[in-house]
Parts: sequence; C-alpha cells; structure tokens
Amino acid sequence: MLSFKDMMTVMYRPGEDELVNYRAYRRKRLSEQAETISVNEEDVDEALTLQQRQKKARLIKRLKSRIKLGRVRAKKRMANVKVLKRRTNKKARDLVVRKLTKDIPKKDLSFARRQEIEKRLERPAMKQRIQRLAKRLLPKIRKAEMQRKKG
Repeated sequence: MLSFKDMMTVMYRPGEDELVNYRAYRRKRLSEQAETISVNEEDVDEALTLQQRQKKARLIKRLKSRIKLGRVRAKKRMANVKVLKRRTNKKARDLVVRKLTKDIPKKDLSFARRQEIEKRLERPAMKQRIQRLAKRLLPKIRKAEMQRKKG
C-alpha cells in the first residue's frame, strides 16, 4: 500500500548522491517495517515444527541488526505500561515457580519437572494468583524502571 510519502518527488537528503539517498530512504522505510514485526511467545499456543523453527531462525538471522537497533532505542526510552505489565507478569510467574520448586532455578530442573510446573501454572486458579501478584509488583517494577532511567 502506497502512502503519501511515496508520492512525493523531493530528494530524501538534498545534495547527496542518488544512491546514498536511495539507501537512506530504504533504511528508514525498513526500520519502520521492522518495528511492526514482533516475535511474541504469547501468540504461539503449540510447539513449532522443525520447518517452522528453521524458517523463524532464518527470519531472525536476517532481522538481527534491526532487532539490535530496536533494543538499543528501547533502552533509551522509558518503558510503556504494556512493557511494564509484561515484566511484572514474568516476575510474578518466576516468583510462583520459585515457591513451587523451593528456590531451585527453573533452568536446573529436569524437562519433565518443568513441563509439570508449566501445566500447574496454566490452571485458572494459578493464573489469578499470578495476576494478583503482578498487580502488587507493578509499582516496584515502575520504580525500578525510573531508577534505571535516572542512572
């Protein structure tokens, strides 16, 4: 879909070579597209097949530099509410896992034990518990983010 910017015939960087202009224009356009691409685990509800995994690996490898740039830009900005909520949910989930495993890190558990814990976390009662904990953690996470921005 063409936008209004595509219809304009002005030079992107006046005084520069045509190729330099074109590359700068493409860089800007591609960075805008890269921001719309998200690799989100919440969208996935079942395991990927081998072909899907390889395809995703190729995509990530191709977008590696753009993802890195996005990460650098995001570090300079204050995290928005959506990001803060995602962090609090992750923290709350981690705290519940630590409580279930008696402070054994998740990475040290066997695959079967991890699956069992994930299954327990998917229960509605456990989800509500995680949500309540996340709601209580939000001010702490926000304060930590503000502290990070202050330096």
